[in-house]
Amino acid sequence: MNATPHSDVSAVSSLDEPVRRRLYDYVRAQTSPVSRDDVAEALDLARSTSAFHLEKLADEGLLAVEFVRRSGRSGPGAGRPAKLYRRSAREFSVHLPERAYVLAGELFARAIEDAETTGTSPRAALGARAHDFGRDLGADTGSTEDDLIAALEKCGYEPRSSDGTIDLVNCPFHTLARRHTDMVCSMNLALLAGLLDGAGRENRRATLAPRDGFCCVRIAGDTAGPDPAVTVGG
Repeated sequence: MNATPHSDVSAVSSLDEPVRRRLYDYVRAQTSPVSRDDVAEALDLARSTSAFHLEKLADEGLLAVEFVRRSGRSGPGAGRPAKLYRRSAREFSVHLPERAYVLAGELFARAIEDAETTGTSPRAALGARAHDFGRDLGADTGSTEDDLIAALEKCGYEPRSSDGTIDLVNCPFHTLARRHTDMVCSMNLALLAGLLDGAGRENRRATLAPRDGFCCVRIAGDTAGPDPAVTVGG
């Protein structure tokens, strides 16, 4: 799942500052990386102002940084490399509420490749891919309930915990789930089951519980009965 939804929002919103937007537009229009001095001269800014906004854009991932000796010389006496900026190759996508359609497309594509290679059904391949992805996410999740809630929030699910059950207010695959309900909800279920497996949360179970206004998956305690759709690869 998109691991950085909040940073995407932050990055895009940072361009609302007029000077920063002018600076970003200038840098992205150049055919080669530029320095702080280049930007300051081109936009008639103080060098300190240029440096401040360039660093902010780099921190947000909108600009990439490299160090180059523009003289072409190397070795002793060549001087310090110049810090240069260029547009980042990273892509940004902002959806409110948060969505993860790029992830869904990646999982679909890999599942089709797996199905062609192994001869398994595309649906089973999709479930396996989603489960593996979720397990990798879970492996980076801490062992406490707060850690689990934080991981779900980071993924955009908007979790709400009550009476031992975690309801997911937002579905990151909302539009796809409305159009291809069975396939996408099964993928989502497999992903969340994988996340719980990876996090070692044996006291938790991902189950299908479709309701208006919520994600199709609910995370229940260990008192919930098994849901056959949790099976991956079947």
